Amino acid sequence: MKTHQLVSIITINYKQANVTNELLASLQKLEWTNVEIIVVDNAYDPLLEKESINQYSNVKIIRSRKNLGFAGGNNLGIRLAMGDYILLLNNDTVVKPDIIGHMVELLEKNPQIGAVSPLIKYFDNPSLIQYAGFTPMNKVSQRIKAIAHKQMDIGQYNRPARTHFAHGCAMMVPRTTIGEVGLMKEDYFLYYEEHDWSQRIKDAGYDIYIQPKSQVLHKESVSTGKGSTLKTFFLNRNRIKFMQRHNKGNDKLLSYLYLSFISIPSNLLRYTLSGRLNHLRAYVSAIYCALTCNTSRQWNF
Repeated sequence: MKTHQLVSIITINYKQANVTNELLASLQKLEWTNVEIIVVDNAYDPLLEKESINQYSNVKIIRSRKNLGFAGGNNLGIRLAMGDYILLLNNDTVVKPDIIGHMVELLEKNPQIGAVSPLIKYFDNPSLIQYAGFTPMNKVSQRIKAIAHKQMDIGQYNRPARTHFAHGCAMMVPRTTIGEVGLMKEDYFLYYEEHDWSQRIKDAGYDIYIQPKSQVLHKESVSTGKGSTLKTFFLNRNRIKFMQRHNKGNDKLLSYLYLSFISIPSNLLRYTLSGRLNHLRAYVSAIYCALTCNTSRQWNF
């Protein structure tokens, strides 16, 4: 297999040196040798720098004194990357050695593809699929579902296929596509930024694909935690932000009606009855921020 194209692998560390180093260890076994590995260290982690530089000579650490979030951190890495292809990987992933070649080959054969994600499986149970593509975005609720979520992998998804959205946990984008579409929107900070990016890539006339021959194992929600108020805030704020940017006409009107009469009342009731008042405050803050565009309130919960 030809490996002459330079692939820039970008991952973000946020106070998780041990987790990030597990990914870096798996990247040392890549079959594709022409790579540069960039770790964007959000908010600066001295432990990461000490351990990674000593262990891996092919890792470049970019320090950010400020937490730039997922979008901002990846954009910082992309701006400094030299590769023909950009591979974004969550730091809580472990990759198979042949992950790069299959995706590059697919992109080389079909310039109409603007982004490709691998098959994503669970780290704790590699026989279970987490992602084999995404369904279309529901125009009213702004929700999507991962195809084959928690299905056993019996080879039912073994061929490249068009899908609606790439997965931010692992996605490869040609530099030419980024040059045309632009970088991620940093005001999302966390969640929905990859959906927005995928939508803009599609709007530019490109296809989104999944390449099941490439696989990663994902530890899922290590960074934010499965039940964190951070997740509650950004998922809900950014779901509305995505709608505001991409819905038009009646679709936008229906979204606001759904939000006003179904989504907001049901979520307020759910958080109140369950006694999760910290999540209630995060949710209220998210709605307020999204509807008023007051980003200064985003951490007030």
